[in-house]
Amino acid sequence: MKTYKVFTVNPGSTSTKIAVFDGEKKVYSANVSHDSKVLEEYKTLEDQLAYRKATIESLLKENHIDLEGLDACVGRGGGLLAMDGGTYEIDDLVLEHSIHAKNGVVHPACLGPSIAREFAEQYGAKAYVVNPPDVDELQDLARMTGIKGVYRNVHLHALNLKETAIRHARNMGKKYEECNFVVCHIGGGISVSAHQKGKMIDGFDIVGGEGPMAPTRCGSVAVSDVLKYCEDKEIKTVKQLCTKNGGFVNHMGISDALELTKCAADGDKYAGLLWDTMIYQIAKCIGSMAVVLEGSVDGILLGGGMVYNEDLVAKLKGYCEWIAPISAYPGEFEMEAMASGAERVLDGEEEVKKYTGECRFQGFDFIK
Repeated sequence: MKTYKVFTVNPGSTSTKIAVFDGEKKVYSANVSHDSKVLEEYKTLEDQLAYRKATIESLLKENHIDLEGLDACVGRGGGLLAMDGGTYEIDDLVLEHSIHAKNGVVHPACLGPSIAREFAEQYGAKAYVVNPPDVDELQDLARMTGIKGVYRNVHLHALNLKETAIRHARNMGKKYEECNFVVCHIGGGISVSAHQKGKMIDGFDIVGGEGPMAPTRCGSVAVSDVLKYCEDKEIKTVKQLCTKNGGFVNHMGISDALELTKCAADGDKYAGLLWDTMIYQIAKCIGSMAVVLEGSVDGILLGGGMVYNEDLVAKLKGYCEWIAPISAYPGEFEMEAMASGAERVLDGEEEVKKYTGECRFQGFDFIK
């Protein structure tokens, strides 16, 4: 079986993660720091592109990393309209929609496709995005709400969720498409999702405020309570509770789970209650996803940085292990997931997909 040389790029707020893979082996990785003062000078994400690429090139040169012979470049996707999961060719439409955040969610990950495409063109390689945050495979029953014309959609850690499921299925000697899982990513943001035979058929919109409380996210709150909270506040400020200033930050000004658990261990009852409430809410969400799968669950999979915490894993097992075996995959596989997606396409295991530029769900044709 041929091995492929793949370069992966994952832009963050003040840094860009990069990695070079030779087959499944990661031969180089780094977190390229960008000067926050320089980034502040740029008015748009697109304006940052040349600076970020030059910083990456400088570090590669400094560390004598040669990208000659590259087969594929993969950029972390973002800003795209809802689509099926898979590996997508980075074409002009992907570039246009990602760099301008067509879906309205402006995040540095939107730069991933542009950076990947430029490196791919430079080295004669293919350019892809793999399972971007905009993956939406919801079943019809997960779409409806109690407000006519308002439909549910999801924003999840699709890349890491799917890779965790793919790896666990392989460990079971099966294919992802043969299994049913409840998969969680538990980090700064928390995703809980139901995977049925290779499709992520339900989950919580963590950008919209659904799901459990997280270090920086408020999680689900009753609509009436939110409306009351909004009475003397700007909508923009309230929206930030969904992704930036909610959760631990709103309660105690703490975004680091390690710091919160240390406070709890030192006897801070407020910190202890927040920590246990978050775990309780994660468990409730896991239970709801198990119901979506009608109890046919081959495993509950926990990924993300907070899964290194043994107390969190133990408590979730106490709540949920009666549903199905719980397996912990601490950390994340985002760089590996991007490389694996490219390799599956290059090896002919999967077909590359083409981004249509249209939302996967356009409403129900029988509802006028």
